[in-house]
Amino acid sequence: MRVCGIELKSNYTVLTVVDFLSDDIVDYIDLKIKKITLDDDENKQSIISYLNEINSFFNNEKVEKIVIKKRSKKGAFSGGALTFKMEALIQLYPNAEVKLISPQALSSYERKNEITYPKNLKKYQEQSYLAILSILFK
Repeated sequence: MRVCGIELKSNYTVLTVVDFLSDDIVDYIDLKIKKITLDDDENKQSIISYLNEINSFFNNEKVEKIVIKKRSKKGAFSGGALTFKMEALIQLYPNAEVKLISPQALSSYERKNEITYPKNLKKYQEQSYLAILSILFK
């Protein structure tokens, strides 16, 4: 099963894809595309372009499950409006199950487990990779 972990930052989506094999092995796939940007959230054509690009990515990589790291709706660490717009567009993808996971759940999973990150994984992809692991190995 192909799983895509996502962390939403200011105006871009950090993507990490793994193959989850039947014997509980997670195989990281080092793809060329690691980020997709929404250039102008007030421009309809830009939003459509982002939607088409993210959907094409999911289709091309045959993603079956999507895991998004949630952002707070209130408080000092709340996500910006743009990240919620990107999240909604991702949730509309019809060909995969979409799950949201809280930052607290990620921290808890990381504390309770010894995480070995793949060598080719970029530092900025660690949270999206962790989101995948925490959903797969609850």
